[in-house]
Amino acid sequence: MPEISRFYGIIISMYYDDHNPPHFHVRYGEYSAVIGIQDFALLEGTLPPKALGLVSEWAALNKTGLLQNWELAKNNEILNKISPLM
Repeated sequence: MPEISRFYGIIISMYYDDHNPPHFHVRYGEYSAVIGIQDFALLEGTLPPKALGLVSEWAALNKTGLLQNWELAKNNEILNKISPLM
């Protein structure tokens, strides 16, 4: 699972050839979640509220890059790194 960003102990990644809807995976300590790219909804798993807020903020700032990576992943191409939340 390629890592596309990392900040504040949060790891963001995508799987190649993953199922719809477009989404990304989040790991934070013992927590894991799947977040939709279109509306940043929590699709699976759990995250502490503060971590979920940081991920949502980061995703909103990087929606275009996330959608581009989703298309790259569907085509088994190398994913682009996305800047972390500062």
